[in-house]
Amino acid sequence: MAPLNILIVGCGIAGSTLASFLLLSEGMPAHETPKITILERAPGMRSQGQNIDVRGAGITIIRKLGLEGAVRASTTGEVGVQWVDDKGAIWASIGADRTGKLSTPTADIEILRGRLAELCWLRSKDISESVQAQGGKGIDFIFGDCLDHIQQDNDQVHVRFAKSRREMRYDLVVGADGLQSQVRRLVWGASGEEDRVKKLGAYGAFFSIPRIASDTVHRQWFHASGRRNIMLRPDQQNKRTTAFMFVVNEEDTRLQEVAKKGREGLESQKDIMQEYFSDAGWQSDRVLSEMRKTPDFYYDMIAQVKLDHYNKGRVVLLGDAGYCASPFSGMGTTLAMDGAYNLAGALSRHPDRPDQAFEEYETEMRPVVTRAQKLFPGMPRIFAPETAWGVWVLNLIVYLIQLSGLPKILFKYLGPPANTVPVKDYGFKTLPEWSPEQSEKSTKS
Repeated sequence: MAPLNILIVGCGIAGSTLASFLLLSEGMPAHETPKITILERAPGMRSQGQNIDVRGAGITIIRKLGLEGAVRASTTGEVGVQWVDDKGAIWASIGADRTGKLSTPTADIEILRGRLAELCWLRSKDISESVQAQGGKGIDFIFGDCLDHIQQDNDQVHVRFAKSRREMRYDLVVGADGLQSQVRRLVWGASGEEDRVKKLGAYGAFFSIPRIASDTVHRQWFHASGRRNIMLRPDQQNKRTTAFMFVVNEEDTRLQEVAKKGREGLESQKDIMQEYFSDAGWQSDRVLSEMRKTPDFYYDMIAQVKLDHYNKGRVVLLGDAGYCASPFSGMGTTLAMDGAYNLAGALSRHPDRPDQAFEEYETEMRPVVTRAQKLFPGMPRIFAPETAWGVWVLNLIVYLIQLSGLPKILFKYLGPPANTVPVKDYGFKTLPEWSPEQSEKSTKS
């Protein structure tokens, strides 16, 4: 049987991790490994983005790729979270758990999404070069393009590239292109997106701003009346601070309308954030001023993706495209990496039966996704009071909880369930530690 010819749409954490494991089946000669193409809409990799964490199963998987050292060397330096009021007074402070046993708000590994995606991409390139040196096809990376047509038959998937207008055929197509997945829209149908994408009534913006002396190594979380929140988080790697602003509002349709514009709607997205946060207090003036100048602004609705099945024929969805749990879950990275690992494992076991591979992939992922999408009761409204009185009460409750010593118990039972996610043994090679600065030392098959 000829090696599988696979197109992965999206060069993020999930897409690159999937490609790496597809090339790491123990005992498979290089010339029998899949031929992989990764298509990325952006013109190149971005090393910044929002703060994310790596927990539980995610740590096990980066260890298998030999990436733990590189990931830990790229962490943001966040040591915990502080709840602050409009005067900057700290009501409560919860440190990171360094044991890996508790799912505290700050994990042992905190890193920028773009940096982790960059490391996964560089690792996949290194693995690909090793496979190619031994006669395999490896990975072909295409940046700055996307798909505008997908049609499939029993044997292949026919696609068209939007910019180059090339028409290609693949054995399988994997949509790893995020919450606003174009693959999902093209294959499942744009008309059903309202049912598949479960809005949480919140809209947020991520971006980085220059660091100032008062910024700390803690995440500072400020709640304002009107269901508004601002988080400032350290980014010691780039000597900057990352900002996350979100508002909970299900009535103002403009919030959703500007989200639909994507990268083409940056100014209108900044305008609505300016309108909502101009009188929020605390450091809102500074954040809004820098928001206007930042080169890495990203705005979107906060939502979950829920599907009856993760595949249609020879097209399968991975990560946020298929089962986004939202930033509130603390499980996005775990689902991306665990999904990539399980999909690669299923395909390695059933290379000539994609239907069986996809069924096995879904069987492994469905229970994990179900747990991940169960948010803390009342989220996100519970952390977004409408009135100033409500904000004061919330701060007081958090203060009293910290004083009582309850956080450890709460995080043990109500925190993200990443530590309970199993990592099966599919017989993949476990790679030694690697760093992008020493790529010549990366593992040979």
